[in-house]
Amino acid sequence: MEPVSSPLTTHVLDTASGLPAQGLCLCLSRLEDHGQQWTELRRSYTNPDGRCPGLLLPGQMKAGTYKLTFDTEGYWKKRGQDSFYPYVEVVFTITNETHKFHVPLLLSPWSYTTYRGS
Repeated sequence: MEPVSSPLTTHVLDTASGLPAQGLCLCLSRLEDHGQQWTELRRSYTNPDGRCPGLLLPGQMKAGTYKLTFDTEGYWKKRGQDSFYPYVEVVFTITNETHKFHVPLLLSPWSYTTYRGS
């Protein structure tokens, strides 16, 4: 049986080492209650490839505002590295739940970059 692909994916790359960011804790939340409250949907860790499969199951995504929170401080501490950003929050809006969305994060101890991937 082939795994079902998630309509929302992320991929974290450690640009300081040039490797995927394995073992980074992240949390996916959705803004609820008319924009007043974040509801946690999933908490997980990146795999050896820096990815987090199955963030949302097909049919689970709906239009709205989402947030991916990456525990960058915990990631760097495990590697004995100081860092500037304790966490990274990427907030984005999904208007069409039939599309797929990819949110990459390029990470170093002193900077980060994100964009809407494909």
